[in-house]
Amino acid sequence: MTGVSGNMGREALAQSMELPFITLIRVLLSNKKKNNKLAKTLQKKYGKRIEIVRGSIADRKNCDALVRGADVVVHMAAVIPPASDASPAASEECNKRGAVALVDAVKACDPQPKYIHVSTVALYGNRNEKHPFGRVGDPLLVSPFDHYAMDKLYGERYCLDAALDCFVVLRQTAMLNPDMLKNNISDGLMFHTALNAPLEWVSARDSGYLIKRILEREEAGEIDGFWKNIYNIGAGKKGMETGYDTFNDGFKMIGGSAEKFFRPNWLASRNFHGLWFADGDELESLFGFQRDGVVDYWKEIARHHKIYALGKLVPAKLIDLFLFRKLLKHPNSPYEWAKRGDTARVIATFGGKEQFEALSKDWKDYPLIAKGDFGDYDKLRDVEYMKKEGRLLSHGYEEKPIDKWTAEDCRSAARFRGGEYLSEDVPPYEKATWKCAEGHTFKASPFTVLRGGHWCPQCCMPLPWNFDRLAKHNPFFAQVWYDSHAEDENYVYSFAPDGTAVAERNEGTR
Repeated sequence: MTGVSGNMGREALAQSMELPFITLIRVLLSNKKKNNKLAKTLQKKYGKRIEIVRGSIADRKNCDALVRGADVVVHMAAVIPPASDASPAASEECNKRGAVALVDAVKACDPQPKYIHVSTVALYGNRNEKHPFGRVGDPLLVSPFDHYAMDKLYGERYCLDAALDCFVVLRQTAMLNPDMLKNNISDGLMFHTALNAPLEWVSARDSGYLIKRILEREEAGEIDGFWKNIYNIGAGKKGMETGYDTFNDGFKMIGGSAEKFFRPNWLASRNFHGLWFADGDELESLFGFQRDGVVDYWKEIARHHKIYALGKLVPAKLIDLFLFRKLLKHPNSPYEWAKRGDTARVIATFGGKEQFEALSKDWKDYPLIAKGDFGDYDKLRDVEYMKKEGRLLSHGYEEKPIDKWTAEDCRSAARFRGGEYLSEDVPPYEKATWKCAEGHTFKASPFTVLRGGHWCPQCCMPLPWNFDRLAKHNPFFAQVWYDSHAEDENYVYSFAPDGTAVAERNEGTR
C-alpha cells in the first residue's frame, strides 16, 4: 500500500488488517519527519504483519522493494490541494513520477500483482447545473492551473497505457474526514469551490472499507469481472450536495452558514471540479460499501470536535471579519487574484475581470441549484430522472459491454472527438492507432479512449490547456466545456518558467 498516512490510506490499512487471511502488508512512507512517529506506531501495533519501506515514491528502487512478492498493490498516495498548489514539485513527484515508478515496478514483477490505482474525480473538471451527473467515459477536462489534477491525469493515463496483466482504476470523489473543517480554514482553497458545483462526497472510512471489501471478495474468488475496468467512488444520493450546501453543513457547527460568513462573489464561478456520479451504483452493487451520508457525517464531526460549538458563542460578524475576510486575502484566493490583477487566473476562474465584477454581491440575486433556481433540486439529484431528460453526456458510440466493441464503435467515437480511428478490429486492451483533429497520430487502446475518456496525449494532456480551441472541432469536449465557457473564448492556459499562470489569446483558433 502507498498513501497510508492519508485519510483513505489510513482507513484502508486499518480495516484490511482485520482480514485474517492477510499475512503481511508492506507500506511505503516518505522520509518526512512526521512519518517517523507513524512508522513506530504501525510497527508497534501490527508487528510482523507490517513491513515499512521508507523513501520517495518517485524512486524506482523504493517501488521495487514495496511490490516485491506482493499479491495486490494498492496505490493511494497523493499530494492534494492546497499542498499541490503550494508545491507543484511535490505534486509532480508523487502524483506523476511516483505513479510512473510504481506502475513500472508492478510491470517488472513476474508474476505481476493485481494493481489498484486510485485516481480522482478532478479529471472530469468543472461541472454545473447543466450536466451535474457524470460517469466513466465522460471527457477528461482538467481545470486550468490545477497541478494536482494535471499530474493525476498523467498518472492514470500511464497506468492504462502500461497494459498491466490485472488492474483497476478507482476515481475517488471528494472525501469526508474528521479534520476537514480544520484543514479548510487555513488557505484560500475553500474559495475555489463554486457554489453551484455538484459535489458527491464519500467518507474516508467507507473508502477504506471499499479496499477491504475488494481484498475480501478477491480472496474468495468472487470478483473476476471487476478487474481491468474503471469505476467512480462515491456515496450515492446521500453524498450528493452542492458547494453551497457543503459550506452550510460545515459552518453550522460554528453557528454560521455560507450566507452569514461569505458574499457570493468571493467564490469561483467555474474552473473547479466535482460532479454527481450516474454510475456510482456499479461499485456499490459489487461491494456494498456506501454506509456514511454527508449530513450524518458532519454531525459526527461535531460530536468529535466539541470545541467547534464554541463558535456559536461568537457573533457571526466577528468570525467573518477575523477568519474569512482574512482568508479572502490569501494568495490562493480567487478574490485576491482579481484584486491584485492576476489576469490569467481571473479568466480561468470567472471568465475575465468584467465577468468577475458583474457577479452579484447579494445572495438574493445569486441563482443557486440548492434553492431551486435551476429546477426542482430533488429531481436534479435523481439520476433516473436526469437520464430520461437526456442530461447525461454522450460518449459518441453505441454503449455496450467492453467485449462487444467493434471497429465501427471506435470509428464512431473518434468522429465524435473530431478525429479518426486508423485501425481495424483491435482487442479492447491492445494499442490501436488514432488521429485527432489537430493531425496528431497516437497509440491508445480502445479501452483507454472509449471507457477511460482519454484522447490525444499531445492535445489533452496539459500543459498547455487548449480546450477553447479543441472544443471548436471536438463535439465530445464541446458538450460540457461550453456549459461554463463561451464559444468565442480563445485562450490557451499555461505556466511561465517561473510558475506564473498565463492565459494568452489563441489567434490561430479555427
